[in-house]
Amino acid sequence: MKLSNLFLVRTALLQVAFIAASLTSQLTFGQALTQTSEPDLIKILTSDSEGGEKAMACKRLAVYGSTACIPEVSKLLSNPQLASWARITLEAIAGDESKSALREAAGKLDGLLLVGVVNSLGNLRDAAAVEVLSAKLKDSNAEVASAAALALGRIGNEPSLAALRGFMPQAAPAILSAVAEGCVHAAEQIMKSGNSALATEAFDEVRSAKVPDQRVVEATRGAILARGDAGIPLLVEQLRSPNRKLFAVGLQTAREMSSTQLGPALIAEIASSTPERGSAIVQALAELPGKPDLSALQNLAQSGSKEVRLAAVTVLGRVGDVTCVGSLLKIAKQNPDLGASVRAALVAMPDDNVNAELLKKLPSASDDKLILLEVVGLRQLEATDELVKSVDSAEESIRSAALQSLGQTVPQGKLATLVSLVVKPKRVSDLDAATRALKTAAIRMPDREACATTISAAIKSAPDAAKVKLLETVAAVGGSSALNTMNEYAMGKDAALRDASTRLMGEWMTIDVAPVLMDIYTKGPKDKFQIRTIKGYIRVARQFVMPDDQRLEMVKKVMAVAQLPEQKSLFDIVKQKPSPGLLQFAIEAMQNADLKNDARAAIEAAKPKLANNPEAQKLLEKAGLK
Repeated sequence: MKLSNLFLVRTALLQVAFIAASLTSQLTFGQALTQTSEPDLIKILTSDSEGGEKAMACKRLAVYGSTACIPEVSKLLSNPQLASWARITLEAIAGDESKSALREAAGKLDGLLLVGVVNSLGNLRDAAAVEVLSAKLKDSNAEVASAAALALGRIGNEPSLAALRGFMPQAAPAILSAVAEGCVHAAEQIMKSGNSALATEAFDEVRSAKVPDQRVVEATRGAILARGDAGIPLLVEQLRSPNRKLFAVGLQTAREMSSTQLGPALIAEIASSTPERGSAIVQALAELPGKPDLSALQNLAQSGSKEVRLAAVTVLGRVGDVTCVGSLLKIAKQNPDLGASVRAALVAMPDDNVNAELLKKLPSASDDKLILLEVVGLRQLEATDELVKSVDSAEESIRSAALQSLGQTVPQGKLATLVSLVVKPKRVSDLDAATRALKTAAIRMPDREACATTISAAIKSAPDAAKVKLLETVAAVGGSSALNTMNEYAMGKDAALRDASTRLMGEWMTIDVAPVLMDIYTKGPKDKFQIRTIKGYIRVARQFVMPDDQRLEMVKKVMAVAQLPEQKSLFDIVKQKPSPGLLQFAIEAMQNADLKNDARAAIEAAKPKLANNPEAQKLLEKAGLK
């Protein structure tokens, strides 16, 4: 671990220790401190108070202190335990007095205490400290010299930049990276102030120096931006560099530049780039400041390597508009391998005018009809009449896509149109696709009760092959109307519908199915499907959230009407959802020889879960089971 890191860790630990001591042994002091005036806080700094108290005083002075406290606070800069607290206060108060105190301390301190003061001078961007900091560049302690270089970079005026540039040729390897970094930071400030020529010189010096790659990368970015339009050739040079970091900084810098000449330069470079790099440049094109060149992007999407075309299509999905629809459809026809990407781009395009253009093209579409049908559905555009026409197509893929889009788009007022395609499919082979579409539409309808009623009404007149599919769709909708339909067919004579309805209610996801299941079990036909209803009822009691008394009531109802195997399954509820009421139920069940062992096992499993329940403990004690 570096010396500076050790110092920071040690200092942090000491600060924590001081504060902890203050909070534990001086709690009333800490409470009073929040009400203390600045003179009182200064007195704490001059007293024999513990370090933690002085640290807390510095903390308060950082918020409420004035220049009056600076003389005493600055005395703590030489205290290893309190120096960081003092610097925080001085940086917070700022002003010439704080900066002067820090400059004075910089002439007296050394080592890591000096590093801290140098950092503060940099944070305050003290222009008057340039001379002091420039001298510290030659300090024998590499930590001090590096900190001085970075502080000069943060100050970022012409004298600080001149100091760094003048020292860089003689900088020792241990501090050369810090000097170069400071030079880059200072040059960036100079560039922002308007002196691009001076900044350019500094950036170029860093680029040509024997410094780490990261410094070269940072300087290259600055050199491009400082040159403006004249920096475009340098940017392109980075896009050709074998160094991946320089290639990346070229792309990054392109996104920061605002130049009408940059786009054409990037497009020209794509032709000679590798497919991988070409696709990355295409993505950068879309992020250039200003309006993207959609015409150029469309051309790139139609020619060149697959990687470049794919990138261009993807980018058009992010920034394209209605003018791109035709070319994208053409690309999909000419390049089937890009069909999925084109579809995704057309779906993603943010321009609302795209919707009208898609609907306009749909009736006359031929080779591109499939993708148009899919996009219409995914963009959820209402085109019911045209989609129904497409269901008559001789091509199965077109019929399937049209049905899928109907499921995604048909409004509630036209739901009967989709229902009719299930009841009377144009082709028997389309029944499954029509059913999937109807289910998709049904579960997104705003009025689900009306939706369930519409579909339920079609079951009676539907052919046998469609009845169960419609019933399954009603179940997917849910609600009271759907449940009434399930009840009707579970009580009926049609075995297939009785089979389907009892199965579907056994998977119902709302608690209102429970009374329906019990009613069917006790009053419905006595056949092989009857057992499903009581098992479904038990599932509700075991899995659903409900008050304990309601669960107990359901368990008692099952015990009163069910056969032995179902009665035994009730004890799983006692194990999983124990309550005093269910515990009493199990204790009473122990009197039944057929249930005794199951009841006892359930009680043992429930005991740990009821250990803190006084009522349950009394029941166990009374039964001799505690």
